[in-house]
Amino acid sequence: MKDIAWLALLRCPGLGAKRQRALLEKCGSAEACFSARHAELPSASQEWLRRDPEDCLTAADRSWLENPEHDLCTWWDDDYPPLLREIDDPPMALFLRGQRARLRDPLFAMVGSRNPSPLGSATARAFAEELGHSGLVIVSGLAVGIDAAAHQGALTRGTLAVLGTGTDLVYPRENLDLARTILATGLIISEQVPGTRIHRGLFPRRNRLISGLSLGTLVVEAAENSGSLITARLAMEQGREVFAIPGSIHNPLARGPHRLIRDGAKLVETARDILEELGPLFAATQSSRRSASAPADPQERQVWTALGHETLSSEEIASRCGLTLQTLSSILLHMEIQGTIASCPGGRFCRLPNAT
Repeated sequence: MKDIAWLALLRCPGLGAKRQRALLEKCGSAEACFSARHAELPSASQEWLRRDPEDCLTAADRSWLENPEHDLCTWWDDDYPPLLREIDDPPMALFLRGQRARLRDPLFAMVGSRNPSPLGSATARAFAEELGHSGLVIVSGLAVGIDAAAHQGALTRGTLAVLGTGTDLVYPRENLDLARTILATGLIISEQVPGTRIHRGLFPRRNRLISGLSLGTLVVEAAENSGSLITARLAMEQGREVFAIPGSIHNPLARGPHRLIRDGAKLVETARDILEELGPLFAATQSSRRSASAPADPQERQVWTALGHETLSSEEIASRCGLTLQTLSSILLHMEIQGTIASCPGGRFCRLPNAT
C-alpha cells in the first residue's frame, strides 16, 4: 500500500516537491494524504486526493509495482541520501533498480563529453576504477561517452546511474547492456515516475541529482557550453567540491575543464589528488556509519592501535609501527578515506571519535 500511495501522490496534478513535502508533513504519510481534506490546495489536487490511490495509477505504475527488482526510496526512509536532502529542491522519492545498499555509500560524480577522445574515455575509466577501489561509488548519467566510460571503470565496486527518464525506460538504448550490467553490483535511480519518456527539460533536473548525491564532481572532457559544465556549476552552488582534468590547449574538449579551473575548480592529474582533497569530508560522512572496532587490515590495525587516544605525527606513527614514511603515507590516506582516522592541524592524525 505504501508504494501505491506514493505513486499516486507523485502523480497528483498541481503538486511540486515543496507542496508534496508540506502535505506529507501535515498528514504524516502518503496514505493519509488521501483520507484528509485539503482546502488550501488547487481544485485539481483536491479532486485527485479524494480518489482511491489504486484508481490513480497508470499501466506503467502497475507494471513497475509488479517487478520485484523495482524499489522506492522515500523522503522518510533512513537510507534517503543525506547529501541530497541538502539541495534546494530535493525529490520526495527516488525510483530504484538494483542494489539499494549503494545509497548508503560515499558517492562521487564523474561527467563529461558525449563525444570524447579515446584518451578521454581511457582516463575516465582509469579514474573511476581507482576511485572505486578507494571506496567511492561513482555516479554518472548513463549517457554515451564519458558517462559510460566512468560506469564501466567502476563496475567492480558498483556504480550509480541517474536517469532523466523513468527507471523502466533506459536511455540511450545503446547503453542498455551496460545498464543491465550495472544492476549486478550498482544501482539505477530516477525521480521520474514510471513511463516517463525522454524530454529535454528533464536532463538539467537529472544533472542536479548527479551533483546533489555526490561529495564532489569530476569533469573529464567537455566543450565550453556542455551539459557537464551545468552539472559542475550545480555542484558549486550546492557547496560540493568540483574537480577538472586539464588538457591540451588545442583540444576543444579541454576548454570546458579549463574554464572550470579558472572559475575555482581544482585541477587534478591523478585520482590521488581527488582523494587527498576529499579525505576529511569523506571521513566525516563515513564516521557515523562505522562500528566501534579496529580495521581488519593488519597494517591498518597496527596504525590504529599505535594511535590509541593520542594525536600523532606521521613520523611518530611510523616509529611506533616500524614502517617507512612512504608505506605509512598510503596506509594513512586509505584509513582517512575509510573513516577510521582523521587528519588534524600540524600534519597529525587521530582516531575518529566513534572508531574506538
